[in-house]
Amino acid sequence: MAELADLADPKILAVNEKHGDDHAVNLTKLRAVAKRVKKNHPLAVELWATGDSAARLLALLICRPKEFSADELDAMIREARTRKVHDWLVGYVVMKGPHAEELRLTWLEDADPVVASAGWALTADRVVKKPEGLDQPALLDEIEAEMAGVQERLQWEMNTTLAQIGIENADLRPRALEIGERLGVLRDYPTPPNCTSPFAPEWIGEMVRRKEG
Repeated sequence: MAELADLADPKILAVNEKHGDDHAVNLTKLRAVAKRVKKNHPLAVELWATGDSAARLLALLICRPKEFSADELDAMIREARTRKVHDWLVGYVVMKGPHAEELRLTWLEDADPVVASAGWALTADRVVKKPEGLDQPALLDEIEAEMAGVQERLQWEMNTTLAQIGIENADLRPRALEIGERLGVLRDYPTPPNCTSPFAPEWIGEMVRRKEG
C-alpha cells in the first residue's frame, strides 16, 4: 500500500476522475508492480479488501481467477465502485474463470444496472467466443426494446453486444445495423482520430471491412 501511495500522481487522478475513476497510479507502473509480485491469490484477496481502487486493480492482476467462487465474484462486482475496477474484474477475472456463464445469466436479470452491465459484457464476449446455444435474435429483441432508455453503463454493454452480433453474424447483420441506426445510441460519441466509433453501424462496418479486407 505504501508503494502504491508513492506511485500516486495527482495529474493522473485528475484525468481519471473525468472518466469516473479514482485511482492515481499510472497503469503501466501498476502492471510493472504486478509483474514483480507475480500471481499471489492470498495477497490479492487482502488488497481487494482494502477498498482502495489502485490496490484492487493490482489485486485483479495478481489473483488466480479460478480460485474465486461464484458468490465471491458476485460480491466483488457489487463492491466495484469505479469503471476501471469493474471492467478489469469482468474482463481479467470473471471471463477467465469457471463461473462466467452462471454469473452472466444471474447478472443479466439484476435490478442494479451496473451489475446487469456485467452480464451484458459477458454476453458480448460469448457472442464472439462461444455463440453456440445463444439465442441471438432474442438478444436483438431485448436490445431493440430497452437499450435506448437504460442507464449509461448498461447501455454501453448492450450496444457492445449489438455490435458484436452484427460483426460476427452475416445473417443478423442487417437487423443489427437497422436497430443501431434507428436507436442512434452513441451516434455522437466523441471518437479520437484513427479510432473506431462505438456507434454500432460504424463499428460493425469497420470491423467487417477489416475481416473481409
